[in-house]
Amino acid sequence: MSRRLRVLVVDDHPLMAEATKQLLEQIDDIEVVDVVHNGRSCMAAADKHKPDMVFLDYQLPDLVGTDVTRQLKAKFPDTHVIIFTGVDVSDMVNHLLELQVSAIISKGTTRAAIKSTIGCVLEDHIVIPRSSMQKLSLAGTGYQQQLTEDEITIMTLILRGATLDQIAERIHTSKRSIDNYQRRIYDKLGVETRAEAIEKFIKSRYYTPDTGKSQP
Repeated sequence: MSRRLRVLVVDDHPLMAEATKQLLEQIDDIEVVDVVHNGRSCMAAADKHKPDMVFLDYQLPDLVGTDVTRQLKAKFPDTHVIIFTGVDVSDMVNHLLELQVSAIISKGTTRAAIKSTIGCVLEDHIVIPRSSMQKLSLAGTGYQQQLTEDEITIMTLILRGATLDQIAERIHTSKRSIDNYQRRIYDKLGVETRAEAIEKFIKSRYYTPDTGKSQP
């Protein structure tokens, strides 16, 4: 590298964010310019520091990775976005690549592998896990991103008129998690509103005549 690479770390878990910062600083010619914990802070830090690269966790408290990536690439098209997350995003690979993500790697990745990934990205390569290759190969064959069992349950409950609080209680999770689930479902269905999601879900293979019936 001819100059130090300016990197922004975005992770809502402070300990994990600090660990990522320390890991990156062990790599020659990398300067971590800031560490932030949500999507809005990411955009503010990007405005301030103009980073060359953003290590971005997919699941943040206010925005999902696709939302943040879309905003980053719109404002800073030359900034490399690396999805660095403990969440399985293999079923989102086609959409992430459409948003011009430069790499998708796991938080369990070794320092040597991260260094290699950064080198490949700077040489204008895209780095994705082997497990995502099959999903990528189906991109032009009518393949549609799959909803998980929890996501199908959430859409079914939404169709039945349940509130987010009721859904959270039903599947034993927090309302914040349901918000994140909902944004991820919208991404997979290619919609922006609840009404559009319901319409798309009704037309999908997940819907049956009994799906929309109210529970006793």
